Amino acid sequence: MTGMVEPALLDWLLDTDPALRWQVERDLAGAPEEVWSATRARVATEGFGARLLALQDDDGQWAGGAFFPQDFHGETPEEPGQPWTATTWSLNALREWGLDPAALAGTAEKLAEHSRWEYDGSAYWGGEVDCCINGWTLANGAWLGADVSGIARWFVEHQTDEGGWNCEWENGSVRSSFHSTLNALKGVLAYEAATGGDDELRAARHAAEEYLLSRRLLHRATTGEVVGPWTTWFAYPFRSVYTALNATDWFRSAALHDAVPPDPRIAEAVGVVRGARQADGRWLQGRRYPGRVWFDVDVPPGEPSPWLTFYGTRVLAWWDEAAARD
Repeated sequence: MTGMVEPALLDWLLDTDPALRWQVERDLAGAPEEVWSATRARVATEGFGARLLALQDDDGQWAGGAFFPQDFHGETPEEPGQPWTATTWSLNALREWGLDPAALAGTAEKLAEHSRWEYDGSAYWGGEVDCCINGWTLANGAWLGADVSGIARWFVEHQTDEGGWNCEWENGSVRSSFHSTLNALKGVLAYEAATGGDDELRAARHAAEEYLLSRRLLHRATTGEVVGPWTTWFAYPFRSVYTALNATDWFRSAALHDAVPPDPRIAEAVGVVRGARQADGRWLQGRRYPGRVWFDVDVPPGEPSPWLTFYGTRVLAWWDEAAARD
């Protein structure tokens, strides 16, 4: 892919924290494994990764809570939005940044002993009722070596007739959700990649993919309208929000995992990603999701975002490279 990225843009992307740089080296610069793996190893000792590791509590948690900080009791005018500092969000970040799980040795056991879901006090690695939370816990557990096979089974048992998932199922919803389905898919694919999965879970993943693909990643099945304006509001970190960029990047990962070419039904969503690229090849930070953070890892809204530029460039390079082979 190196020839598909302008040298100046590539240099800009490489001049970043190790958490991003190693991925640029691997996926865009074509660096040999010994180069990008050496950069990846620095995530534990430098920059964002080292800062977040240093904030871990003695009991294995972050901010004293599983999904919410211990001192959070709901949104207020003084503290709007979902806090992003508790254990699940911190693990998500470290895993997505490529931290070697050896740097968190003992954490899975500590969380099993000390961490409980705020919803009902159930054990951390047993999962929750929210499919987004379960998706992240499935991925994090597989990464850290915890037994999360029960959560994997939960996804097979709680899939809707449409093929996806919905975090509102407990309140009676029988429809699938774009947001929930993508977050669940991320967890299922991460679990498959780490453990091999099984045929039932793989079939559930493919059915959920079809739910999104049949809607071209953007549209309601009933009216054909774009499912929501949030599909084009690109922001990093992605958090739990479905966007065309978040979805197409995941479909890239799934296609590479399955060793299949891009599905042509994502073409329109790829076009949305391409349309957001600026003349200089960069993508702008669109927004910041409100809520407490440990520290900022990307630029303010309106500025060129290295993270979004990496993801956008990676998606387009994958798509265009496949098209060139056809």
